[in-house]
Amino acid sequence: MGQKFSALEAKHIEFIGKQKIYFVSTAADTGTVNLSPKGGDSLRVINANTIAWLNHTGSGNESAAHVLINPRMTIMFCAFEGEPLILRTYGNAKVLHTGDALWDEYINLFPKSIASRQIFLLDINKVQSSCGMSVPYFNFDSDRDDLAQWSNKRGKEGIEKYWEKANQQSIDGFDTEIMKRADL
Repeated sequence: MGQKFSALEAKHIEFIGKQKIYFVSTAADTGTVNLSPKGGDSLRVINANTIAWLNHTGSGNESAAHVLINPRMTIMFCAFEGEPLILRTYGNAKVLHTGDALWDEYINLFPKSIASRQIFLLDINKVQSSCGMSVPYFNFDSDRDDLAQWSNKRGKEGIEKYWEKANQQSIDGFDTEIMKRADL
């Protein structure tokens, strides 16, 4: 049965550390709700009430736009092997861009990547666990390296041009501040 917690417990942190995929959900006050799968070595539990995750360059930039308008964020972890469990962390997030003062404090927690676009800090105010007994089993094969290859081929300048072309607004037209706050 589901349980609620005010912070991550040691067993939650251990579970999170074993996950190969997680899901991030954000929404502005109006417009489209965004739910994005994330993977790779892109998430760190800072403490029982803080998660940092590295957002790589992609075709959309919804989370950044949404958090600027409404900082609510949910991160969901789901067991696809072993004991069934769904774990959700709820709270308010802050987005860090490459030019922000706190960027250097967090970027070195993650593997170096030319695709690094933003870091999100989730201030957790609620944790919920639920059974997950209907979630199917899946076996992890490997991480994809497609994004790394795509990014490395473009280089820093090519990535920045892509941000300018495709990452300045959400699909609902909300500003992401990427060009204003990036260290170009």
